[in-house]
Amino acid sequence: MKKKVFSLLLAASMLTSVLAGCGNTAGGNTPASPAASNDTTTVDAGNTDVDTPATTVEGAGRVGVSMPTKDLQRWNQDGENMKEQLEAAGYEVDLQYASNEIATQVSQIENMISSGCQVLVIAAIEGDSLGTVLEQAKEKGIAVIAYDRLIMNSDAVTYYATFDNIMVGTKQGQYIEQQLNLANGDGPFNIELITGDPGDNNARFFFGGAMDVLQPYIDNGQFVVRSGQTDFATVATQGWSTENAQNRFDAIISANYADGTQLDAVLASNDSTAMGVTNSLEANYAANHDNWPIITGQDCDIANVKNMIAGKQAMSIFKDTRDLAAKTVEMVNAIMNGTDAPINDRETYDNGTGIIPSYLCEPKFADITNYEELLIESGYYTADQLK
Repeated sequence: MKKKVFSLLLAASMLTSVLAGCGNTAGGNTPASPAASNDTTTVDAGNTDVDTPATTVEGAGRVGVSMPTKDLQRWNQDGENMKEQLEAAGYEVDLQYASNEIATQVSQIENMISSGCQVLVIAAIEGDSLGTVLEQAKEKGIAVIAYDRLIMNSDAVTYYATFDNIMVGTKQGQYIEQQLNLANGDGPFNIELITGDPGDNNARFFFGGAMDVLQPYIDNGQFVVRSGQTDFATVATQGWSTENAQNRFDAIISANYADGTQLDAVLASNDSTAMGVTNSLEANYAANHDNWPIITGQDCDIANVKNMIAGKQAMSIFKDTRDLAAKTVEMVNAIMNGTDAPINDRETYDNGTGIIPSYLCEPKFADITNYEELLIESGYYTADQLK
């Protein structure tokens, strides 16, 4: 993995890393059908004021924004932040949510193409599912920005805007490493692993980045995975579903920890899977154990931050979607103006047709020591939202 060079640097700096955000390190809805219509319900993401890129386009340009679902809080925030910033830059925006149904997302994108969108910003439900519809976009000369999730096996993808997904996992792994003093030889400890949807390419980067840190401790016996479940296919969670995560952990706890054995840590790749783990622990584990395991997460969803404050989740990776939206708007502006978009990675993300030029924003970790500064003082949430 490319990011292993970060391990020594980040281990020293994790507890002071805040608010650097997404610094530059280089260089009218028209539903296709009732099933594909755009649900307009939104989640309040707090103050989303972010400097809009200075370059705007004279004349109305139309941008299609395809988000996978409203079922996860973060996609509501991504979509609304994107819409707000694109409209502030002068664009007409067609924002659609696909209810986590691939056929619906395909239908919505087809409608965006036929309705005159000049750029498509797409967070794919499943990375390999859009090849045919994106051929239509390519034939019409419509640029495609893969948003947060890489679209696989399509040469229609122009750019990729995301967070540094390897670093997300690296920071989760290093957090566990530091909290359990593994580098100084402490242990053995018991750990279990859970990651995201097998069809989401990001899940492999999250899991790989974390396991670069944790696997040596499993190999030397400082970590024991009592369930024996360590490979990606086994620990993946269909749809990033809280229910699926909870069901799997119900079985793990029943088989391996019901006798009073301590579970010391859970690597969970995001907040929805972490919530499933927490729900399972509360139902099946908490009454017989004094020590709550370290649980990681990602996205700083409101419910999970509340769990963090209550001591039920140790940390979550904070990905400020305002920053990612701003960088995506810069990409849209560049495309509309016929100039090069801001890019800081031309090596990491091969979608099966070649390397996709990418901009990687920097994720931060949040825990009980810094969540107020990261999440409240920055205006991402209000204090009342986290009560």
